[in-house]
Amino acid sequence: MTNASQILSTYLHVRDGGSLDLVPAPDTFWSDLAEGKLPELDQGRLMSAFTFDEPWSSWERHPAGEELVMLLSGSATLVLEEPGGERAVALSAPGDYVLVPRNTWHTARTTVAATMLFLTPGAGTEHRPVGA
Repeated sequence: MTNASQILSTYLHVRDGGSLDLVPAPDTFWSDLAEGKLPELDQGRLMSAFTFDEPWSSWERHPAGEELVMLLSGSATLVLEEPGGERAVALSAPGDYVLVPRNTWHTARTTVAATMLFLTPGAGTEHRPVGA
């Protein structure tokens, strides 16, 4: 990679073995991924980031491994669904992070603009609406 890129608009696919690929992030990226239209991302990890200012409308989980969720700016609460109930983890300073265990449903809540970085195992990722 010789030119600077922006993690909010171009993600990185970290392949098993260590090589990196740039992945454009059009508005349809997440729906395309969920519909299995990007099978090349099933192996390795996807590094992405996005900004949001309201609670997520869905839960997600990753059966292929742990996910790193790191706060870059703002503040948010990551909510993990565990056998004993929900556990809320406050992320309040840049660099705060959570390792979400494999197969753990999780969502995020905030009322301020927050930007978070994700390192995600993509294979088999599932989503369900909040409240379901």
